[in-house]
Amino acid sequence: MEHSQSTGAGLLLAGRYRLGESIGCGGMGKVWRAHDEVLHRVVAVKELTAGRFVAEADRLVLHARTQKEARAAARISHPGVVTVHDVLEHDDRPWIVMQFVDGPSLADAVKEAGTIEPREAARVGLHVVGALRAAHGAGVLHRDVKPGNVLLARDGRVLITDFGIAAIEGDSTITRTGELVGSIDYLAPERVRGGDPGPASDLWSLGATLYTAVEGSSPFRRTSPISTMQAVVGEEPPYPANAGPLASVIVALLRKDPDQRPRADEAERMLLDAMEGRSPETAQAYVPTQRMSLEGAGTTSGAAGPEDVPTPVESRAPRTVEWPTPAQPSATTPSPAPGPSSVPTVVPSVVPAAPARDPGKGRRRSAVLTALLAAVLAGGAVFAVMQYGGGGGGGTPGPAPTTSAVATAGPDGKGVAAGGVPAGWHRVEDPAGFSLIVPDGWKRQTDGDTNIDYTPDGGRHRLRISIDRSPDFENPYMHLLDLEKTLQKRMDYRRVWLNQNTYRDQVKSALWEFTWTERQNFPGPRHAIDQVYFDANGTEYAIYMASPESSWDTTREQFDTVLQHWRPPAS
Repeated sequence: MEHSQSTGAGLLLAGRYRLGESIGCGGMGKVWRAHDEVLHRVVAVKELTAGRFVAEADRLVLHARTQKEARAAARISHPGVVTVHDVLEHDDRPWIVMQFVDGPSLADAVKEAGTIEPREAARVGLHVVGALRAAHGAGVLHRDVKPGNVLLARDGRVLITDFGIAAIEGDSTITRTGELVGSIDYLAPERVRGGDPGPASDLWSLGATLYTAVEGSSPFRRTSPISTMQAVVGEEPPYPANAGPLASVIVALLRKDPDQRPRADEAERMLLDAMEGRSPETAQAYVPTQRMSLEGAGTTSGAAGPEDVPTPVESRAPRTVEWPTPAQPSATTPSPAPGPSSVPTVVPSVVPAAPARDPGKGRRRSAVLTALLAAVLAGGAVFAVMQYGGGGGGGTPGPAPTTSAVATAGPDGKGVAAGGVPAGWHRVEDPAGFSLIVPDGWKRQTDGDTNIDYTPDGGRHRLRISIDRSPDFENPYMHLLDLEKTLQKRMDYRRVWLNQNTYRDQVKSALWEFTWTERQNFPGPRHAIDQVYFDANGTEYAIYMASPESSWDTTREQFDTVLQHWRPPAS
């Protein structure tokens, strides 16, 4: 079969996509910047160049992978996954039209800067693991997570692309017997051994990607593919000395046994800690201990002893391995300086711990907050202090929300409802305009237009959504600091953490977790967490959950699920 000459700038595809300059290429294809002349927008077009130069059987496999990439990406609804707009045929080959991301890949950023500052790398990882959770929830394994497939938009967004070798639940494999696809030094050990990949395999690849970001080179790349695969399966990487608080997270993700790696939700919490400069304590349960000499600070002892055998995952106990490990920096140790400022995506996400309030708004409080403060002065519970903390009792039932859930089989063998909703949950289209998922049996309550609750037991366990279209503070972090002062005065409040984060790609976001002892409505130790963010229009949303301390582990997992599936009102 004859093919036309190599494509180039100016070519019009499908009567609407005009190719511009090439913005990337690899062994399988080339990516072009293009203009959609129907919708008048910039898009990226992926050309499968390899299909022109291989045998017919190989060409069919490559074409099938291209189609599979489009199907995989189309199944995932998440701002961290590059959107596929269209798939078309030209020159007897499929082409993919995708969302254009203005910015380099993580690989390009590392190449230019040398290394990425640890907190920025943690921020990147936090976005990627969120996108992977959405993919896994939709039954898609990426299988080729690497720096070149992580895109760093100049506006601060982080997106993952190239699902060309994704594994899709329900699809038969298009990988031929004996064929190993993916970038070898980012393949999880179980994949190199020929085992079936799972969500943990993508997380291992993320660990290798973050290692490359902070150290400047892949942890397992050797002089040949065979030696690289041997290193992936049988060697521990050098300790990530430049990783700061991110080091323990990377080590945890790079455990050889997939059962001994953290889950995606656990990795998110660890990455959030590292992004905010704290040493993630939860990562230590997954990190092998490192022998340190007592004679000199920061020096390592000799070879590991005979007791260094793998520990059963059920115990999560550390084991000893031999690493040339420097002393790990604490949360207060300054991170290494970032690379050259010419890399536009290396932008810190955390601001100083105590910013000043907006002088133009500093003495105002919303009417809702003022009324609730009056309640606390009269002896109300902790919820009465907070603009988005629930009142203690039942409240009044609000308008009936619309719900839907159809159970199917999920990628992990567990039930998953239509649209990726977990079994035992259902999606709610709330009359206030937002959409979220809640556990079955949770009912809506409201105390007005500002605070909307869902609870199974009159508020003992509570999910609260608060919306403020005219917030009094410059950002959510300042608002939460102000609320914290009131709690400190009124009860035995204890902060777990409070700092800025990035949620739904909004940098004006903050996460607050705290505990206290309730003495009125639901007496006893209680625990709460609050994700607050400003949308692009300046509306403040707060997603808050609280429960007795005794059921906090379940509540914390529920909170992650709520955040993952939250949909604000349409603009």
